[in-house]
Amino acid sequence: MTSDDRDEPAPPRAAERVVVDASDPAGMAAALVAPGARLRAGGLVAFPTETVYGLGANALDAAAVERVFVAKGRPAYNPLIVHVDAVERVTAVARELSPLARRVADRFWPGPLTLVLPRRPEVPDVVTGGLDTVGVRVPSHPVARLLIAAAGVPLAAPSANPFTQVSPTTAQHVLAQLGDRIDAVVDSGPTTVGIESTVVAVESGPDGAERLVLLRHGGVSLGELQEAGFVVVEPDAAEDQGAARRSPGRIERHYAPGVPLVGVLRREDGALELPLPSTASPFAVLARGDGAGAEQAAACEVLPADLAGFTRGLYAALHRIAASGCAVAYVERLPRDPAWRAVADRLRRAGLAD
Repeated sequence: MTSDDRDEPAPPRAAERVVVDASDPAGMAAALVAPGARLRAGGLVAFPTETVYGLGANALDAAAVERVFVAKGRPAYNPLIVHVDAVERVTAVARELSPLARRVADRFWPGPLTLVLPRRPEVPDVVTGGLDTVGVRVPSHPVARLLIAAAGVPLAAPSANPFTQVSPTTAQHVLAQLGDRIDAVVDSGPTTVGIESTVVAVESGPDGAERLVLLRHGGVSLGELQEAGFVVVEPDAAEDQGAARRSPGRIERHYAPGVPLVGVLRREDGALELPLPSTASPFAVLARGDGAGAEQAAACEVLPADLAGFTRGLYAALHRIAASGCAVAYVERLPRDPAWRAVADRLRRAGLAD
């Protein structure tokens, strides 16, 4: 062996891919024993939730959680959401569930909603950005809950992608972006919601009554919260002025595919109103329902016109656009309907320009 051979760096280690069939409960539980043990021992394992794939670490192990920040290139002031497998497990990381928080949990858990709660001292500062609160949720995905149970510890799990880039909705997205930085990926197919959870905090209003503060729009809409009888307000503008934030997803530049996004409308004849094509600059199109008018696009992503279908497919479409080599992507304008606010927020933070 020459000195040059000895100095040769080791090739990147690829993450193990663990394929799990969610329709086979017995097989699923058996397949998750090893990933659960790896998490308990301080490893990093990506796994599916109903929203996006998360990058899990033992939430009570500061060293393991620090590995998450390193793998993602995530700033330390951006807190992580902790996942538990049942409401009864919340007290492992939170001091209490107030009466209002309990009502929210009873209505929306398991599901795509995160509650910001007073943290227990056992939760390391690295999880919370040094704040005295911690975001907690019970995912509805059966694989996620069984993995948490197999690990036997709560899991701190942000989206399994490099910081500010598009969140993953398949195991392949995770492997392509973080495959040489983590230990394993649990693959149970595409996620069903397609964007991150809604984040709410419980606060006392000017009248002393408890209310919800909507920190991040997501898988549970503002309308759903209000229809369930909850009083919901937007956070004060000062919420994002300091470094530490109570919720992730509030960085101005986030979910970005690395391609400029430009909004376009549809003409009265139903075709997209696109600029004249340039052979020197291949472009992509992201449309709802049909791609009429986008015949010259080098890449055309047509998602369902309905909210649920569009949301479910959005991040996968942005991943494909990012890989297309196009110089710009024209994105059809969304309906001006409050129900679309979470998706509009993602596209705005991804860089959608007028």
